[in-house]
Amino acid sequence: MGILHEDMVVISQAEKAGDPTVVTVNCPDKTGLGCDLCRVILLFGLSICRGDVSTDGKWCYIVFWVVGKSDTRWNLLAKRLLEVCPSYFSTSGIYYYRPENQQPKPLDVFLLKFWCSYEREGLLHDVTKVLCELELTIERVKVSTTPDGRVMDLFFVTDTRELLHSKRRQDETFHCLKAVLGNALLCCEIELAKSEVTACSQGSPHLPSVITEEIFSLEWTNGRLKRPVASIPISITVDNNLSPSHTLVQIFCPDHKGLVYDIMRTLKDYNIQVSYGRFYANARGNCELDLFIMQADGKKIVDRNKQDALCSRLRMELLCPLRVAVVNRGPDTELLVANPVELSGRGRPLVFYDITLALKYLNTRIFSAEIVRHMIRDREWEVYRFLLDEGVCPSVPKKKIEEGVRNILMGWE
Repeated sequence: MGILHEDMVVISQAEKAGDPTVVTVNCPDKTGLGCDLCRVILLFGLSICRGDVSTDGKWCYIVFWVVGKSDTRWNLLAKRLLEVCPSYFSTSGIYYYRPENQQPKPLDVFLLKFWCSYEREGLLHDVTKVLCELELTIERVKVSTTPDGRVMDLFFVTDTRELLHSKRRQDETFHCLKAVLGNALLCCEIELAKSEVTACSQGSPHLPSVITEEIFSLEWTNGRLKRPVASIPISITVDNNLSPSHTLVQIFCPDHKGLVYDIMRTLKDYNIQVSYGRFYANARGNCELDLFIMQADGKKIVDRNKQDALCSRLRMELLCPLRVAVVNRGPDTELLVANPVELSGRGRPLVFYDITLALKYLNTRIFSAEIVRHMIRDREWEVYRFLLDEGVCPSVPKKKIEEGVRNILMGWE
């Protein structure tokens, strides 16, 4: 016997302003479940201030204390969390032989194309905010400004609700865009993206050396960073003596937006199961995590090389989960942001949203923007490229742009 679906995810909202909301998940277990849940929570703009995870390998019980936006759609959050939970029927013999890593059918990609009569500060962020509220996920984007000042936006999106093929859903999207863009919106078209259109939308395949140097310089050699960074108090220790069947990983580090997601994403990519975990962020902005983990074969991690590789990757993700650089592109200024893609093929949520928000705060206009994926050595990276328009208002110093974008991305604003 299983439990009712509505009991698998329970959200208890805070009774007093400022208190965290408690999210409880009680469902069958799977490797990477913690990552998938944390990704949904991050997608809704929430931060995890405390967490407890417990599983017997078949069934898990997870509690997250979250804080964030006052306008959070809690019912929708519960629905999206439920969607990433394995069905309770998976514990019966009916689906026993289904492959654990079988991926659901990919969502259809739609091309959202519209013209605006003029550009203004924050326009791209306002559009991005509308798409996020509609649960349209931006897969790729190509934005450009014509010499006469008009703006052409090409968004390749997937619909979480899987309704964008319908006229009603398309009309809803158009009216929401019209509400925020007003008379500046000249026309809007939505169509199923053809493969050849998707292929030619990839943008420039060339990745500037500055971003690859930024990525490679944060790699580890013999336990040390190739390039020194600012002193950040990060401690990662491994202990195989406290449990007969699990490896204990203890982490102490400063907090940042998506911290738990970054850790769980790394463990998922290494195919590591978290059997028990505890997380706590204190008022001083520091985080403590205790994770009892095991390999896919159900054994401890006793190989020293594997321990070092895992700790090095975790340390790198905690130091710099995203790479930010502002460079010269001829006479123009280009902003580049790169983040690693999960092995499942999904990138970090809300990156485009946060970048455009930071540029809006900086009163910096965007001349063109694109999202391109690159394979760099053995990892896939999602790279966001923004060509900034400095011809209208006084230019913002490059260092200030880099710091402003990084602060929003890391939740340090």
